[in-house]
Amino acid sequence: MQKFLATAFAATLATSALARPFTPQDMVSLSRVGAPVVSPDGRWLVWDQRETDLAANKGRHDLWRLDLKPKTGAPEKFASTDAEESDPAFGPDGNLYFLSNRKGDVSAVWRVSMAGGAPTRVTGDYDLSGFKISPKGDAILVWADKPVGAANLDVKAPEKPKDAGSGRTFDQLFIRHWDVWADGQRSQLFVIPLADGKAGGPGHAIEGALVGDTPSKPFGDGSELAWSADGKTIYFTLREAGRTEPLSTNLDIFAAPADGSAPPTNLTIGNKATDTAPAVSPDGRWLAWTAMKRATYEADRLVLWVRDLRTGQAHAVTEGWDRSVGSLKWAPNSASLYVTAEDTLDVPLFRVDLADGKVHRLTGEGHVAAFDVLPKGGLVYSLDTLTAPDDLWMWLPNGKVSRLTSVNAAKLAGIDLPIVTRYNFKGANGDTVWGFAMKPAQLVAGAKAPVAFLVHGGPQGSFNDSWSYRWNPMAWAGHGYAVVSVDFHGSTGYGQAFTDAIRNNWGGWPLTDLKDGLKAAAERFDFLDADNVCAAGGSYGGYMMNWIEGNWPDRFRCIVQHDGVFDARAMAYETEELWFDEWEHGAHAYYEDPAAFEKWNPVNHVDKWKTPQLVITSEKDFRIPYTQGIAAFTALQRRNVPSKLLIFPDENHWVLKPKNSLQWYRSVFGWMDKWTGNKAE
Repeated sequence: MQKFLATAFAATLATSALARPFTPQDMVSLSRVGAPVVSPDGRWLVWDQRETDLAANKGRHDLWRLDLKPKTGAPEKFASTDAEESDPAFGPDGNLYFLSNRKGDVSAVWRVSMAGGAPTRVTGDYDLSGFKISPKGDAILVWADKPVGAANLDVKAPEKPKDAGSGRTFDQLFIRHWDVWADGQRSQLFVIPLADGKAGGPGHAIEGALVGDTPSKPFGDGSELAWSADGKTIYFTLREAGRTEPLSTNLDIFAAPADGSAPPTNLTIGNKATDTAPAVSPDGRWLAWTAMKRATYEADRLVLWVRDLRTGQAHAVTEGWDRSVGSLKWAPNSASLYVTAEDTLDVPLFRVDLADGKVHRLTGEGHVAAFDVLPKGGLVYSLDTLTAPDDLWMWLPNGKVSRLTSVNAAKLAGIDLPIVTRYNFKGANGDTVWGFAMKPAQLVAGAKAPVAFLVHGGPQGSFNDSWSYRWNPMAWAGHGYAVVSVDFHGSTGYGQAFTDAIRNNWGGWPLTDLKDGLKAAAERFDFLDADNVCAAGGSYGGYMMNWIEGNWPDRFRCIVQHDGVFDARAMAYETEELWFDEWEHGAHAYYEDPAAFEKWNPVNHVDKWKTPQLVITSEKDFRIPYTQGIAAFTALQRRNVPSKLLIFPDENHWVLKPKNSLQWYRSVFGWMDKWTGNKAE
């Protein structure tokens, strides 16, 4: 599949007498394809697409559509203005609904016919985060941030007294989450009657006395909500708030009458770990969702479950499959489900048969980011790889795969693609560990390139065969670096035991894997200048950079550390989602078992630090607060180690703004070039 993708991608590019390397400027300029949605009759494919407005330092979204009926259909912009247009969804009548702020700053739901004509506004003057149309088309479920317990959308946050100061007051955690300070509001659900394409009034709340965010924060979305087939019940995911919220991964699935006539019922009350992603079968009989087993562990395996809505009986479908289910959707016949799951450097699509739980892989190499189901069978999905950003593809039940879009062909015309090779080796505990090496496209035969050794975050994550707009290996390759990455113990897509192996082992087996993986790559790939290597990592990868400083201090010419843990003790008291940090060190608070945290604490090895390091952090990062970065930089300066500090005042744990992204790459490449002698322009 990867060879097919590369061939198909290259075929769409205009020929160029002088091919050129890929740059961060290219990356920032690319169009970004959103999740595809298919009309009820199977004719129309719609998605939102982001374009970068570099002058405004932000992205903006438009709607695009493709007519699937003719074989030669071409994508076209649809129902778009200078406003934001996003989150398209079809109603049962075939009309398209979407979010837009075209009448001001308020994000409302709008509706347009696929036959054309001017869109009409559906919801009132309420700032909404998302919506779902009922299967009958007679109601709309919306969610918005409102004061706790708001009965309808008209409820507003109370105004501060004129003589109030600017101070914030709290009496329990969370006081802040990801990049936002707690303000007494929660993401809450409201149902509004829908008639002739108009939502009447402020709606009514359906959550009763429950307090929490639904969808969950900071990354929850509409996949955590579902209508019943008859439109009478809403299923939603919620973690009940309270003093234990920062310690809990106990999201549950609740069922609530859509008319608000009764309080919600907790359908998964017996499971103290995560339950999420409810989805009702087309025939209305089954409720599917994914569930973890271990409380407070956010990276436990997600197993597919189903509940018979007639009897209330529930059972696990994929208990025997050692992969963690990501997104899921029902097949039209209600006999199987389509799911994504990480699998050895890929994120493919699979079909899971309901009757026996058998799993069938449907797509090849690459990363399926989102998908929708065709009404007569088959799938439309977005696919990307390390060397190709998202485009839309179609898979049919006969196994035929066809490409539907080449969104960035013109922008990438004439760019040489690097060569990616997967490899494996024996790592810690004698286990097979996977990684990849990327050869710069313009490296002449027999030459060697300096190496960027990239370490992923998570730590339960992967630098798999997928495109990234933050850490993009192709940008390094375009700048003249060969890239090596290793999916060390703790990575995802290799079975749950491999993922679990990093617990209480942060600086142990993962470091062994990184050492063995870099050595194996140097022995296998003759284009690597193995004596001229810089290491770089963010989040857990940033932690590993600090750990390497004191525990592998003689290997690298330089280090780039982004948002990494420097002092495990401070981290245990400064981070917001306490469940993560405490689980990783034995499910204890720091004061209950200091030794578990100190065993792998980089601050204890500062006396051995000597590798030049660039430190990057952001003031709105509440996950690994920027004080950790300042502390690492202070340690480097006190040790007289060549070092530089880059702080973004307006970014969180990720660098997202276009100009900041370009500054990030300039700083990283400038630092690495200084110490490797790389002369790339």
